[in-house]
Amino acid sequence: MSDAEKDLRWQAENSDLDRPSAANGSADSSRRDRSTFSPLDLRDRVVIKLLYEEIVSIEQIEKAWYTWVEKEGGTSFPLWREIAEDPDVEADLVFEQAAIVYSFASMSLESADPSAFMKGLGSKIAVDQWNALEELRVAPVAVEETSEGRRIIMATHDPARQDLMRTLQKLGFGEIEIRYAKRGDVDSFLDEVRRRRKGDFGKAAEGFLAMDLGASVDDAKRNLFDEDALEAEINRSALINMFEAILKEAVRQGASDIHIFPNARKEIEIRFRVDGELVSWHVEDRVHPEAMLAVVKDNCVNVDRFERERAQDGFIQRSIDGALIRFRVSVLPVANSEMTVRSESIVIRILDDRKVIRDLRKLGLADQALERFEWAINQPYGMVILTGPTGSGKSTTLYAALSQVVTPRVNVLTVEDPVEYVIPEVRQIKLSHKLTLEQALRAILRHDPDIVMVGEMRDKETAELAVKLANTGHLTFSTLHTNDAPSSISRLYKMGMEPFLIAYAINLVVAQRLIRVLCPDCKAQDAASNETKLTHLGFKEATIKKSTFYAARPAGSKKCKTCRGVGYKGRRAITETMPFSPEIREMIVSSESMIKEDELRKLAVSQGMLTLQDSARQMVLDGETSIDEMTRVVFSGL
Repeated sequence: MSDAEKDLRWQAENSDLDRPSAANGSADSSRRDRSTFSPLDLRDRVVIKLLYEEIVSIEQIEKAWYTWVEKEGGTSFPLWREIAEDPDVEADLVFEQAAIVYSFASMSLESADPSAFMKGLGSKIAVDQWNALEELRVAPVAVEETSEGRRIIMATHDPARQDLMRTLQKLGFGEIEIRYAKRGDVDSFLDEVRRRRKGDFGKAAEGFLAMDLGASVDDAKRNLFDEDALEAEINRSALINMFEAILKEAVRQGASDIHIFPNARKEIEIRFRVDGELVSWHVEDRVHPEAMLAVVKDNCVNVDRFERERAQDGFIQRSIDGALIRFRVSVLPVANSEMTVRSESIVIRILDDRKVIRDLRKLGLADQALERFEWAINQPYGMVILTGPTGSGKSTTLYAALSQVVTPRVNVLTVEDPVEYVIPEVRQIKLSHKLTLEQALRAILRHDPDIVMVGEMRDKETAELAVKLANTGHLTFSTLHTNDAPSSISRLYKMGMEPFLIAYAINLVVAQRLIRVLCPDCKAQDAASNETKLTHLGFKEATIKKSTFYAARPAGSKKCKTCRGVGYKGRRAITETMPFSPEIREMIVSSESMIKEDELRKLAVSQGMLTLQDSARQMVLDGETSIDEMTRVVFSGL
């Protein structure tokens, strides 16, 4: 070993190499004007450790030193980085030793799974963030839960770069930890994820959010946006890619609806309805609102882009993740305080056949409700009515019921407007301007039906035809928009139906709501519940004392991976099921000027009917939902 090497090894053995340095370990700039290299002049702890570990020789250090002193740029570029550029030096070993000196942990990416990444953390990283990570050669490979919350683990070959942590935090990643990994492994991981993202999002990953979508539109055109400028904006591929990414991301997040509309700041707001709640997904301010709206309309069947004064209904179909997904589009003109924007609101309903429930037991019905429902749908004739507001899951329950009774031995016909889900072995009639609901129902009587589903009884004519089907030996399903089961009888009576027809045509009325279920992984005991409030909600004093009540995740707790911090995961149906017993039929027949809903409800409860409030209370007592959710869905002032 030469004297120079001995000197450097002595420095290494007597240096505190494990202690991080704030100065990046670079040599004093005053040494750079020397024409002769001397190892004793070095202050770079990484270089010292490289020689100590016999990764480089004194000749390689001297060679790098002469190149290093000739470069400009002050002290911001340490000598060990110059050594890493030597083709005769293994760069990975240099960066690994630098990570050790500056106290960065190391990790291997050999077991990192890009598939798991795409389904988890990758689905939450915007394209502009991802482009920046690729440029920095940083791979977000894992998420760890700490006592302070979630921490993203970032892997890179060069964690000691100045301002790397600050740059990543400016990109919006929050709490992060940077670790060392081999450059080839990082690049391979980034390349594989890039390939999968392109495959998943098409060209959207190239343009969506990563570029200025409105760069071609100057301020003058934004103030007075003519059709030529609009056409130029629409033709930009980034806009089309952005729209395709919206559709795919909504499907993957399990959303039921997509809302797209301009606000008063000339931005496009995009929201998803997940588990019945609207959540903001993105706000885009780099494109003129009319251009985005026009792209959506251009991609719809039966929608005119140039029509901005009337409501329109359209249809989209896409193949996403190997499944054929249909989208029902509703376009409505809306007012906007920004006079330069001709505003329209677009709501897209996602129709995913994979989400159709074909087993009544999977609806989450209580045992009594399930038993009564199964009894009603297995009768040879009569009517089953589902009632509730829009979005209460009536269609889902009807499809599940139909799936239970469909066999090759029966002819099942449905009349829906529109047909949302295609059910195997069921003949679903499409309505149009040439075939109205009333005409379809009359035709069904001559089409040898066994089971019929009428999408909704909207008027007297439709209700009379549905009742006629039930009274002539057919099992009939239909829906009404009422608040509870007894009020559906009153609604039919007010339509002009005769009481005796109502009484003897109907087997069962089911009122339904959808209520969110507490996340099983983060729900907590409800410390805020008090006896007065619970009593007001109908809980008995003895029940309150012996029960434990739960609430969604408390504020300040760590974010849950299962529910993404919402506190709820999924929904289930709560129902009040009112079968038509002889006593209920007699009460309806004996009604004169009006149906007495309160008396009808009391009689049904006395015969064992659980009201919507009763069903919600039972869910609360079972620890499945919270008091707040019960209050939101069914409480109406007891």
